[in-house]
Formats: sequence, structure tokens, C-alpha cells
Amino acid sequence: MAILYTIKQAAEKVSMTSETLRHYDRIGLVKPCHKDEQTGYRYYSDQELVQLQTIELLKTMDLNLMEIKDILQQNEIPRIIALLKQAEKKADEKIARLQYAKSRIKRAYTNYENKLNSVDNQNGEFFVKHLSERVIMLSDKLEYPTIKNLWNYHNHFYKQIEEELQPQFLFEDMAGMFTTPEKTRLFTICLKYPSIERLTILPEGNYLCANCTEENKDMVLQKLLQKAKTEFGVCPDVVLHCIVIVGVLQWNYQIQLLIQ
Repeated sequence: MAILYTIKQAAEKVSMTSETLRHYDRIGLVKPCHKDEQTGYRYYSDQELVQLQTIELLKTMDLNLMEIKDILQQNEIPRIIALLKQAEKKADEKIARLQYAKSRIKRAYTNYENKLNSVDNQNGEFFVKHLSERVIMLSDKLEYPTIKNLWNYHNHFYKQIEEELQPQFLFEDMAGMFTTPEKTRLFTICLKYPSIERLTILPEGNYLCANCTEENKDMVLQKLLQKAKTEFGVCPDVVLHCIVIVGVLQWNYQIQLLIQ
């Protein structure tokens, strides 16, 4: 004889509340195997417990209850496979979002640790560094960083790409502003990419750089441009503001000018 559990016992076994099980019964998601007509008591078997545990697993993949109900009530194996593959894709997307959030949080607390240890960021000082060739993608509409567009930065660029090409791209966890006399656009650095026309190449070379804040970046840029002209004899037509995350909702810049 099968073992039956009261609603309280079943809820405890699957780490849910009795009210959750009642709700699932009301919407036809998981019904008890037996319901006493006189008392109204619900009883669950091991089969329903498995269904409840499966629901919790599918919920972690950001599926709503109606989508889960569709999966549980399917009898056609090809359709079940397709739905589960869809769920797997959602899980991968969620993992990517969490990994991105984790990297942002790590960068923020690392910066705070550096501040605690009195690490000097050379704010406003000029220096030259050699950078390898970089391939970047310019935003089709974003010009300046904001809290909103930096938090889900890569998602914006993936949306610019045709769906079939998206798996061929991988972006570095950094952002920047690309400025010419004609326009300013946010950019991201491509670590992996196919050969398409709308990518921009930043050449290898020596770059005159300075760190700055949002408040003094215009002043630092003017001094940097003057130094590039007087000491290196160049007037760069491209200005890069690489965004340096310095807190959970804060950022500074490193301005870069190609000088040779």
C-alpha cells in the first residue's frame, strides 16, 4: 500500500508551505492523490512529491507556473524535450546574468579594499602605456554611461546583433566612451567575434593616458590633448574614456589618446 502524507507532511518534505500546495491544487498544477470528501483533508503520495520537487527546479530557471504546468501535462515526448531545452536556455541566461553581477560586485569591493589600503589611482597624472589592438562594438544609441545602462551593459550590445550571430560573440567586462568630432558612443570590447562590418578596430600603439573623475574629466581631457600636441606632435581625432568601476553605483574614467 502506497504511503500517503497529509498536506503538512508533504509541504515539509518538499520545503514548501501548505498554502503553496493548496494554491497548486486550485490552479490544477499538482492535485493531491486523495481528498477526503467529509473532512476536505488532502493527501499526497510520493508521485506528487516528485512533481512538487520538479516544479521547484523549473522555477529556478525563471519559468512561470503556467509554463511549468504545460511541461508537466505534456504527453508528447518531442514537445517535452523542446520545452525542457527552452528551460535550459533560460537557465543559461540566468547564470550569465548572475556571473556578470558577481564580477561587478567583486570589482566594486576590490576597489573599496584598495581605498582602505590607500592605493593611489594617480588621478589627473599623465602616463604613457602600450596597448595591443582592440576590437570594439559601438552602441547604436547610447552616448554616456548611466546607472541603468551600465548595470545590464552587455545585454544592450547582444540586442544589436542578429540572434544567429550572438553565440559567436563574447564581450570583456568593461565599458567606455568612443568620441570623434562627429559623435560620442558607448562601446564594449569584443573578446570573441565573427568578421562583420560594424566592428571598430583600436590600433596597437602607445597611448597617452590620465585617470579622472566625472567632475574633472573635461579639464583633464583638455590638458591631455594639449600635452599630446606639444610633447608628441599629434592631435588625436579619437578620444577613449574607459570606464573604471569604483563602487557599486560609482565609476571613474581613464582617458586614452593614441600618440604613436
